[in-house]
Amino acid sequence: MPSSNHLSRRAFLSLSGLGAASLLAGCASSRPVGPGAVPVANPRVVDRPLTRGSAELDAMYGEIYDGGYVIPAVPYTRIDPRYYRQRVVDPTGQPPGTIVVDTPSRFLYLVEPGGTAMRYGVGIGREGFAWQGTGVIQWRQKWPKWTPPDEMIGRKPELAKYSADNGGMSPGLDNPLGARALYIFQNGQDTLYRLHGSPEWNSIGKAVSSGCVRLLNQDIIDLYQRVPNKARVLVWQ
Repeated sequence: MPSSNHLSRRAFLSLSGLGAASLLAGCASSRPVGPGAVPVANPRVVDRPLTRGSAELDAMYGEIYDGGYVIPAVPYTRIDPRYYRQRVVDPTGQPPGTIVVDTPSRFLYLVEPGGTAMRYGVGIGREGFAWQGTGVIQWRQKWPKWTPPDEMIGRKPELAKYSADNGGMSPGLDNPLGARALYIFQNGQDTLYRLHGSPEWNSIGKAVSSGCVRLLNQDIIDLYQRVPNKARVLVWQ
C-alpha cells in the first residue's frame, strides 16, 4: 500500500492537445471496461465508518428535491461501501481546496484544512477517452444542458438532435451531466472535461463514460456546495 503522501509525488501530466479533449465532452455512458477498480490507497476514515442500512446513509443517499426535480434515492446497499462519501485523512499532500481525482482507485478527493479530505466514489472515462492533467474549475452549473461534441455525434448519429446547432439537451433527470457540472479549464481553454452528476449509480467504481468523471447526483450536489471558486484540479491516471 502506498504511503499517505505517495499520491502527491505522482506526475500529473498535461493534456497533449485540445484536439484530444474534444472527444470528452459527451460524457455519455458505455459498457464498463475491465474488472472493478481496486484502490491503490486506503486512507484512514476520520468520521465514524458508514455501515449499510444506517440512518446516516439513508439520509445521505435518499430521495431529494432540487431545482424543481425529484432525484431518486440511490440503492446504496448495491454499491461497494468504499465508494460512499466520507471524510478521510488526506492522502494527496495538496493544499486545501484542491480537487484530486485518483482514477485508478476511482476516488475523488476535495482537500480540506487540517489534514482531512472529503472522498467520493466516481466513475471514470473508459480506456481511450480518459484525460489526465492539471486544470482549474473555471465554470460551474446547476442542472446543466448537455451538448455532445461533433466527434461523438459522428459515432452516434442519433445524438444529432442534441447538437450545439439544435440547442443541446435540456436539463433534467435523464441528462448525462446530472444535477451539477464543474467545468475544467487548462491554460484558459475549456478541456471539455467535466466533473458531473449521474443517475447511473451502478457506474460508480467503473470505467464507463466518454472521458468525464461522474459522481452520484447526491454526491455532486455535496461537492458543488463545498468546492471553492476557481479550485485547482489534478487528474491522475
